[in-house]
Amino acid sequence: MLDASSASTPLNDDSLDQIFREARTHYAWTDTPVSTEQLKALYDLVKMGPTSMNNSPARFVFLTSHAAKDRLKPHLMPGNVEKTLTAPVTVIVAWDQAFYEQMPKLFPHSEGARDTMKKTAETNGYRNGTLQGAYLILAARSLGLDVGPMSGFSIDGVDQEFFANDPLRSSWTTNFLVNLGYGSGENQFPRLPRLSFDEAATIL
Repeated sequence: MLDASSASTPLNDDSLDQIFREARTHYAWTDTPVSTEQLKALYDLVKMGPTSMNNSPARFVFLTSHAAKDRLKPHLMPGNVEKTLTAPVTVIVAWDQAFYEQMPKLFPHSEGARDTMKKTAETNGYRNGTLQGAYLILAARSLGLDVGPMSGFSIDGVDQEFFANDPLRSSWTTNFLVNLGYGSGENQFPRLPRLSFDEAATIL
């Protein structure tokens, strides 16, 4: 267990480069596979990120087989097909519209947690599910994986294909997709500009 001093030590520059400064969105992939053990380790990091009242609404479907990718293919924009089919893993980052049913387990010290979250399910589910999707990207990079997050697909189509007829997941809805693997470095764009601190932030 980390003590207070070690827990607050900044990451070194190599780690920050890997997660943020030198990390890129990938569009082409090597044949190096991603194991089930790696995916479970990835989720075990993601689940530790904070969410509102620990509501944890995100749900993840890891597509690793050709058959699963073939189900996804018709719902992708043409420009997203090749990079998705060639990625070792594509993650459907979804969120459970009935996530509040898990609140007695996730926030057991508050009897009203379920009802509180049910009243704000759309806002809290989407917001915190998106937050957990961002954790997935950062956690994957932390584990040495490359990522290619993307929109450019039919939410209705993916929901119908993967969730609507599954009684265990019929309340899930798709947010965005993330390709995972080891990028080849091909087809990358030059690094685009970012806003400066003064353009995007202020201190009051």
